[in-house]
Amino acid sequence: MSQKINRHSEGVFIIAATPFASDGSLDLDSTDRMIEYYLDCGVTGMTILGIMGEAPKLTAEESAQFANHVLERVAGRVPVVVGVSGAGLDNMARLSHSVMEAGAAGVMVAPMPGLATEVKLRNYFAQVCAALGPEVPVCLQDYPQTTGVQFSVETILQLTRDHDQIVMLKHEDWPGLTKLSRVRAESGTEDTPRLSILTGNAALFLPLELQRGADGAMTGFAYPEMLVQVVARHKAGDVDGAEDLFDAYLPMVRYEQQLGIGLAIRKEILHRRGVLAAPKVRAPGPSMTKDDHAELTRLMDRLDRKLAALS
Repeated sequence: MSQKINRHSEGVFIIAATPFASDGSLDLDSTDRMIEYYLDCGVTGMTILGIMGEAPKLTAEESAQFANHVLERVAGRVPVVVGVSGAGLDNMARLSHSVMEAGAAGVMVAPMPGLATEVKLRNYFAQVCAALGPEVPVCLQDYPQTTGVQFSVETILQLTRDHDQIVMLKHEDWPGLTKLSRVRAESGTEDTPRLSILTGNAALFLPLELQRGADGAMTGFAYPEMLVQVVARHKAGDVDGAEDLFDAYLPMVRYEQQLGIGLAIRKEILHRRGVLAAPKVRAPGPSMTKDDHAELTRLMDRLDRKLAALS
């Protein structure tokens, strides 16, 4: 069993896709290839059943089947965080306890839509933590572009003071660099315990976020080796080298970041790299046009040439 996530977790926790066959069914053979691909790229951990993992499109039975399959395949080689966000606390607790018993390192929880005040946010996460119990570490997901819920720095800090099990922040607010700086500066103090901070937003701001104090990335870019190498270079003190490598991938990072179609692009890249048998996105979901495919081919070819020149 892998170590649970904690307040010093760092590195790259790759957000995993959920592979589907062309008919839309779960593709567990591609899941196995994907896991080994991520591990070969050097990721520190994995996160499954997140927004990129199309979790709302899975049945409860499929979510449990997929999570158990991933945990069995990973077999403790790296920590696995499982997204459990949902409207019902009973269902959240049931899934959380099931995956923790199967070897998960923790769970990720985003706020319910409609929590429009700081008091409602604090009360909601108090209920979440009570339902899950103190033995389940929680990664708090701050992603207002999707949830519509705004966390203030003060509320994030209050939540981690009030609940020992909230040990990690997935930071995806945008613009968010000042927010990240404040959370880093105002935690790990005499009054507030340290928070592990991993960043999302398709890694679009990764070098800057690392410079602001992030511990690493939790995102699903289809070239995980870039995330791993950028984080490693930064940690070694090669700040410019980390940014130079990131810059080579930036056109692809930007292309993947397109809201509404980014998941289809990411799955297509994983398909072209031999990871997924099919780039299927479950309905309702985006699909790529002929022009999209041509653009992607050109970007992938350009990236190969840039990397060859850098090496």
